[in-house]
Amino acid sequence: MATTNDLKNGLVLNLEGQLWTVQAFQHVKPGKGGAFVRTTLKNVMTGKVVDKTFNAGTKVDTATVDRRDMTFLYKDGQDFVFMDGDTFDQLNIPASAVGDNANYLLENQVAQVSFHEEAPLFIELPTSVELVISHTDPGLQGDRSTGGTKPATLETGAEIQVPLFLETGTKVKVDTRDGRYLGRVSS
Repeated sequence: MATTNDLKNGLVLNLEGQLWTVQAFQHVKPGKGGAFVRTTLKNVMTGKVVDKTFNAGTKVDTATVDRRDMTFLYKDGQDFVFMDGDTFDQLNIPASAVGDNANYLLENQVAQVSFHEEAPLFIELPTSVELVISHTDPGLQGDRSTGGTKPATLETGAEIQVPLFLETGTKVKVDTRDGRYLGRVSS
């Protein structure tokens, strides 16, 4: 049990029998009336995002979440196989727990896997990863001054928007939260 004053990003709450992770929160103290906490919560199982307001000091039920660093080995059907670096145990994690992170996941990449009662809930990747562009059309000569973008397919199969001057085989840095191109990686 915790109070709304203890809320922080990444904390997992147990509300009405469902697990929700805190995406964002803001303590608000208006001129009139009592203080309250505005939160953005994401359902761990369904991915649904909702805004919820709590009165300041209200008790909330927190879920015990065990976070472990694990290495992604390979994809087995719909499941992703991860290995615990300490025990070397291999664990199949369903695609629903991996979610959109599958777009940025390479073999032998370390990710943080969150468990609740030994069931995998979700995985977290670093905020940025380096991936190679496996295919993109050549940019047009005259379009370089406009700062335009074009679609590019990454080695994981994900498609992102990149500047026109980038070519197939270029290594780029990508934001794992929203799939934004962050820059070119020099070898």
